[in-house]
Formats: sequence, structure tokens, C-alpha cells
Amino acid sequence: MSYERKIINDPVFGFIHIPKGLLYDIVQHPLLQRLSRIKQLGLSSVVYPGAQHTRFQHSLGAFHLMSEAIQHLTAKGNFIFDSEAEAVEAAILMHDIGHGPFSHVLENTIVRGVSHEDISLMLMERINKEMNGQLALAIRIFKDEYPKRFLHQLVSGQLDMDRLDYLRRDSYYTGVIEGNIGSARIIKMLDVKDDHLVVEAKGIYSIENFLTARQLMYWQVYLHKTSVAYEKMLISALLRAKELASQGTELFASPALKFFLYNDINRETFYNNPECLKNFIQLDDNDIWTALKVWSSHPDKTLATLSTGMVNRHLFKVEVSTAPANEEWKKVLCMQVSKYLDIPLSETSYFVSTYSIEKNMYDAADDSIDILYNDGSIKNIADASDMFNLPLLSKKVKKYYLCYQRLHK
Repeated sequence: MSYERKIINDPVFGFIHIPKGLLYDIVQHPLLQRLSRIKQLGLSSVVYPGAQHTRFQHSLGAFHLMSEAIQHLTAKGNFIFDSEAEAVEAAILMHDIGHGPFSHVLENTIVRGVSHEDISLMLMERINKEMNGQLALAIRIFKDEYPKRFLHQLVSGQLDMDRLDYLRRDSYYTGVIEGNIGSARIIKMLDVKDDHLVVEAKGIYSIENFLTARQLMYWQVYLHKTSVAYEKMLISALLRAKELASQGTELFASPALKFFLYNDINRETFYNNPECLKNFIQLDDNDIWTALKVWSSHPDKTLATLSTGMVNRHLFKVEVSTAPANEEWKKVLCMQVSKYLDIPLSETSYFVSTYSIEKNMYDAADDSIDILYNDGSIKNIADASDMFNLPLLSKKVKKYYLCYQRLHK
């Protein structure tokens, strides 16, 4: 393996070294470069103006942590071939390659039934063909089809490099210091026992901090009520545009966005029609924002109001509760919105919507976090922790959001 490297200066981790060869070719690939035009936190900058970092930066950070993890695991006597190290680093570099603009927003609107993980795999296989099969091992690890299962856990698991980077990076760029996990210490504490990632006992407090930080980041950043409201506005705008397109209304859009607005794309179509992937990889945040700016002056009042709200930050009001919204109250809101905007009652569903989110931070049944003791014994974190309120983190928290148009200028 060549030791010639490219160096990237990252604000979170300092210098990131990318070896010349396969890994550098992946970083340079247009499909990975596309991620530099997609924000990591979607619309969260509406609450945290500093959250302007991209999925490309996150991919590089996760790659850096993977390199560190391989180094520490090898130093502890876990034999990892150079080819395996390169493959798992390639897998983490490309793990987010299938994300569209504003990630999950598109999964619910212009493309149905296809997740970003599905698309990531399709794109990995596409690049693999271009590179004459050099990514075959990376794809096997990504799909958890490789005998050394712990390598897949490093890419996708409770303590994967994806999570270790995004928590640290998102905490840094939002300024929410509670999310600042000790990623370096967690990586130093990792080991492998019976082909399963484990954490040395002296790292238990770092794991407790990691799980607590993850919970805080979810409710304080990722599921912040204002971000949820802004996302609902974008979903409404895209759904309205799609409805108008289905009626034959002429809408401004980039060719790629137009393809998805004027065609009904489900899972089967996406896999069978090559035009879907061809257009998808042309989409980034800029396509959506440009369309919203133009739609702000569209003659359709519903589309124009939603688009203006997105561009000028006229946000929906949000009510959060532990019980579903009262149906009578929703009807009242719909009547008020109809009168206020002078639109038909049938169109108020774009301005009044309910949403529920259920989340727990740790599920022992889902790739448990295991603690390794000096005598070689292993305990689940739930049993190993003496001060940790694991039942609280394991409990599913459900919140109900009611988002609606503000009835004042």
C-alpha cells in the first residue's frame, strides 16, 4: 500500500490523512463530492445558524475515526489485513453516498419506498463497476456478508464510526456542548471478543456519556420542534408541487427535480428505471432552494405561501405534547387557515399537520454494547453500569407534534 497521502484540515479532528490510491479516488469521485452540496443537518440551521456543515465533511470525519479504530484494534492483537482495513475505510467513506437533499424529506415525498441506505448500495455497486471490482470487499462488509462481523459493526452498529463522528461534529457546529462525546477515548477502549466489538471496562463511563449525549442531541437538535416544523413546511411545499405537476401545471424546477415532480416514483420504478438514479444523483440542496425561491411568486396561493415561508423563515407554529392532537382543535385550525389565507378547506391539510416521533437511545436487542473485564468476562452495559439509568434510556419516548400556519403577519 502506498504511503503517499493527501492531508485535509478538519475543524473537529485536525489533520485527516487520505492515502493515495483507492481511498483517494473515492474521495475525488463526483458521487462523493456531491455530498459537499448537501448539509449534514438539513434544516437545523433554522435553530442553530452554525449548522452549515456538509455530509462530505461528515464522511471524511467518519473515515478518520475508522482509521484510528483499525489502528487501535490492530495494536491489541486483532489481526486485520491491509485489504480489510482499506475496504472498511472505503465502506464508511461511502456509507452516506445515497442521501438526497434534506435526507429523509425526499424519502417521504418525491420518492416513495426507497431509503438512502438502498440508494447508497446502488451507488456503491455502480462505482465498483467503474473501478473494476475494487470495492467488492467494501460492499460485502457494508452488507454484513463478510465473516469478520465486527468490521460491519464499525460501519453500522451501536458504536459505529458514523455515530461517533456525527455526534461530535453536530455538537461542534451547533454549539450544543452536551453532545460533545469523547470519541477518541471510546475508540481507544474498543476491542474484539468472539468476533464482536466490545469495550474495555475502564471505558464504561465514556459509553455512559455517549448514550446520554445521544439522547440530548436527539431531543435538543435532531428533533427540535422548530426544525420539525420547518421540515413539515418543506414536505408540504414538495407535495403541493407534486400535486400541481400531476394536474399538468407548469412549474419551474431543475431537470432532475422536474423528473421526480412529474413522475410517480416508487421502489419498483426506482430499481427498474435507470433514469431514476441518473436524476437522483443530480439532486442536491441547491435544486430545492432554487425551486422554492421561484415558487414564492407562483400563482398557486398554497405553493407560494409555503415557499415564501421556507425562504423567509415564516415558520409554522408547533405544539408538542405526550398525547395526540385534539381532532376538534385541528378542524378549528383548518377553518381559521382557510379564512386567513383565502384558500379552499381541502387545501388546509398542507398547513395543518400532525406528526409523532418515538425514540429510544439504547436497545439491548439491537446489537448490544458489551463491556469486557480483565478476567475475560463480558457484561451488557445494562448490567455492567452501577450509576446508569439504562431503563430510562431504553424506554421509548413518544412525542406528538401539531404544526400549523401562524395566523398573523
